[in-house]
Amino acid sequence: MTAQTTTKPGGHLPTLIASFLHFDLSFMLWVLVGALGIFIADDLKLSPSEKGWLVAFPILTGSLLRIPVGILSDRWGGKRIGTALLAALYLPLFLGWQFGDSLGTMSAIGLLLGCAGASFAVALPLASRWYPPERQGLVMGIAAAGNSGTVIANLFAPRIAQAVGWHNVFGLAMLPLTLVLLAFVLMAKDYPRAAAAPSLKAHLGVLRHPDMWWFCAFYSVTFGGYVGLSSFLPIFMRDQYHVSPADAGLITAAGAFVGSGLRPLGGYLADRFGGVRMLSVLLMAIGACYAVWSRNPDMVVMAPMLLVGMGSLGMGNGAVFQLVPQRFRTDIGLATGMVGAVGGLGGFLLPIVLGSAREAFGSFAAGFLALAAFALVALVLLRLLIALHDGWRLVWQPATEEAAA
Repeated sequence: MTAQTTTKPGGHLPTLIASFLHFDLSFMLWVLVGALGIFIADDLKLSPSEKGWLVAFPILTGSLLRIPVGILSDRWGGKRIGTALLAALYLPLFLGWQFGDSLGTMSAIGLLLGCAGASFAVALPLASRWYPPERQGLVMGIAAAGNSGTVIANLFAPRIAQAVGWHNVFGLAMLPLTLVLLAFVLMAKDYPRAAAAPSLKAHLGVLRHPDMWWFCAFYSVTFGGYVGLSSFLPIFMRDQYHVSPADAGLITAAGAFVGSGLRPLGGYLADRFGGVRMLSVLLMAIGACYAVWSRNPDMVVMAPMLLVGMGSLGMGNGAVFQLVPQRFRTDIGLATGMVGAVGGLGGFLLPIVLGSAREAFGSFAAGFLALAAFALVALVLLRLLIALHDGWRLVWQPATEEAAA
């Protein structure tokens, strides 16, 4: 009997911890270019739209890779794919350390470093498979709270860059990468399969389900907003409020901390009250926050509203992923990768929208108003979906929500 089959059913704490560490380190590296965006933009003398593209490139690669990585995770195991993913990150870190003297070079480095974002399609399914449906909201929230890596990046990267230069931050990042790689290899275990992995054709058949695309749309608002802002807020805070790079990083880290910290709470409350109900409330809050930000309020108003908005985005992520494992439990790797990919594309577009608005109108206001409209459209679509197809939620929602409905 193997070590995997002797593991107690219903949960595996070392794998949950390993998944959290994998996601945390990967998220830290995924937004590292954004955390250093002020230094890179000043050094390379970038325009507002070029700043948006610079921090968006890593999000693009990480989003697109989630689909193939999710399929590979389902077929070959999350531990094997997760280990390979971490090992691949040494290349862009080395290139960022030794090179990176033009927008073209940094864009290429950002695209390669974006591989870290594909951790989403490894870490979450790896943890999810060990736990029963009634604990999915909390477990997925804990594993995905690894997006707190954005806090680490924005809190420490600007300060280290001030001390040793932004190029050296990429070199130093290889140290925690090595530690997490070792921990993941030692702690993570794949859940033992009861049968052979589905064929690629069977996997891709999941994409024919309309539910998949609804989840993608909602996650593009919640997760797209979280990761996009985590990358772009340092530039926004410096350009709009003229704060120092260290203070911009601190403010971004505070928002990222609230968002990542409240993600498990969003999952827990979705377990308790229903994911659809929670998501409806949070989409409304997200749209309201964007609308307030579009007014460019004073810092005494902007700072707390920033925390409210990032917290709502984080809880929204937890609410969406309380639903996904219940609807697509057999193909959780592909489902997680697909939903995460489209969600990440929302994060790719957000810095471009804000940077382009700044360059075209001299203000970020139009960009935030567009984001508010996206959130409210998602809310309307969710309510219409429930009204027109009530069975959509009753088939796979927890019994608590079905009884309440």
